[in-house]
Amino acid sequence: MPAKKKVDGAKLIKMVESGKHQQEIMKEFKFNTAAQFKSHLLDALMKAGKAPEIKSGRGKAKANSAKEVLVSKRGSVVIPKSMIDEMGFVEGNTFTVRKTKSGISLKATRK
Repeated sequence: MPAKKKVDGAKLIKMVESGKHQQEIMKEFKFNTAAQFKSHLLDALMKAGKAPEIKSGRGKAKANSAKEVLVSKRGSVVIPKSMIDEMGFVEGNTFTVRKTKSGISLKATRK
């Protein structure tokens, strides 16, 4: 996936606030699609503090909570209680486990 182009966010916001037409702004910034325009505008607004940051759920907090686990002689994998508590799981929860390209996926099933 190509990197996002560098855009002068302040200039983009100023053009929008001044009432310039979307097509004129897209031409000025060489945006190919309305979605590209809107994505850059949202990024500029968030950086300027005019719109709240969007939390994607895939941030550093998730990565930092990773812990190493061990497979026992019986083939069991034990997830530390601290992680279970942190994720809000309780006794009796069930999960689906599947192999993925990057390892395994453990997903709680809905009841």
